[in-house]
Amino acid sequence: MVPLFYNARSLWARRLSTGLTVLGLGLVVFVFSAVLMLANGIESALAAGGDPANAVILRKGATSELVSGVERDAVRILATDPAVASGQQGEPLVAGELVVLVALPRGEQAMNTTARGVEPESFTARPEVRLISGRRPRPGTNEVALGRALVGSSPDATLGGELRFAQQRWPVVGVFEAGAGAFESELWADATRLGGAFNRPGYSSALVRLRSAEDMAAFEKRVEADPRFTLEAKPEPTYWAEQASGLATFIRVLGLFVSFVFSLGAVLGAMITMYAQVATRIAELGMLRAVGFRRRSVLASVVAESLMLGAAGGLLGALGALTTRWLHVRTLNFQTFSEVSFGFTPTPGILLGALLFGTMMGLIGGLLPALRAARLSILDALRA
Repeated sequence: MVPLFYNARSLWARRLSTGLTVLGLGLVVFVFSAVLMLANGIESALAAGGDPANAVILRKGATSELVSGVERDAVRILATDPAVASGQQGEPLVAGELVVLVALPRGEQAMNTTARGVEPESFTARPEVRLISGRRPRPGTNEVALGRALVGSSPDATLGGELRFAQQRWPVVGVFEAGAGAFESELWADATRLGGAFNRPGYSSALVRLRSAEDMAAFEKRVEADPRFTLEAKPEPTYWAEQASGLATFIRVLGLFVSFVFSLGAVLGAMITMYAQVATRIAELGMLRAVGFRRRSVLASVVAESLMLGAAGGLLGALGALTTRWLHVRTLNFQTFSEVSFGFTPTPGILLGALLFGTMMGLIGGLLPALRAARLSILDALRA
């Protein structure tokens, strides 16, 4: 077997072509990794908006809160369920919530933003929602609180600013965070005041906090079987995972297709590099055969060099993709038609996949040159 240090020295002796090939492979791996991190960031941001003990109540068949409707009487009935948790004052932790889209200015354009009408129990039932500045909106007023991701997204979207929508003024009195979840891309206001501004007497959904997540399955069955309304209950993490699925799948499929197209070019680049290395080392390879190395050893040696190129490109691309973890992106969620903010979220699985992807490209690119090197006749090689 040809020693690996021989392959390393060979690559270093041709460091210009080696570096360019590694760079090309690394760029493809970078795109591959960034796409997976972006899709994972979307799913993580939206899925982070759920608590296993919380149930989201929607009209049966509704795909999101935006197209759902829940009557006020139904919310009062839900509050009497024996599985509902109680607050510190003994109040049932059930809140009717209204979700509408509002257009906030951004430069010369406007962006769709989710406005959530909430009740005091909405904050209590979601312990992950925590004020980082200011205070909660007071019930019965036009005061609003902004998710952290919205701060600065519009000229007046700051603590102490005043938003304008639905022909009314909405002073910003607080800023909250929600564990980097979807709520950080929303503004929260009093449900009654928001409903009056948009002529919406009912709710879009209801939030029910149960005493335990283990009560969820039985609670779902009771809601769906109740003849007094046509509603369905979903665990909050399940609901938000469904909201993330469409956009995340679109980005993942599109990005992987682009990565596949780019990878063809990278594989060709690696193949050309390895063919060039074989062509310039014919006499050297012939000498290896002459001193006793077999064909399979020569083949394995060239493949090893190609694998080194691929692994180096995979490592370079993965490290480059890691630098995007501090970037945040705003885009339109196809299912809610509102803007959502999220970041690139790396995982060990994505980084390992990037290394394997780069190594595989190197392997594919080196197979044909390795076969050519292994088939060289000793006499012809030594004469070259």
